[in-house]
Amino acid sequence: MKRNALLLAALAATLGGCASDRPHLETGTTYQVEWIGERPLIDNSHLTITLGDDDRAYGNAGCNHWFASYSLENDKLTFGPAGSTRKMCAPALMEQEQRFLDALGKVQRWDISPIDQLRLWPAEGKPIRLWPVEG
Repeated sequence: MKRNALLLAALAATLGGCASDRPHLETGTTYQVEWIGERPLIDNSHLTITLGDDDRAYGNAGCNHWFASYSLENDKLTFGPAGSTRKMCAPALMEQEQRFLDALGKVQRWDISPIDQLRLWPAEGKPIRLWPVEG
């Protein structure tokens, strides 16, 4: 009985140490968008974000490639005005792309959810939710 209690205490101490490790946002990692605020992405559309080491972010907005400056300090994350290529796609993809670029401009902070999903939060409302792209 004492042995089980000691094992549980050791396990709790180990897990407690892991829980206190603050997650960090990886530059150079590509993240794939799953949701923009209240809505999931259109099937088979691929939106991505990569935070470069040079304070420039870029990715695929579903139809066009996008780029913007960004500022990252602790859990604070903001994006400058986004630019993009100018290819035309189906109206639904173009609407989703505009929602994504608008949402980027409202991001103020980031966190990692309990299921290890990156979330980019605006001042109000639901976050952009992303997963790292396995490479």
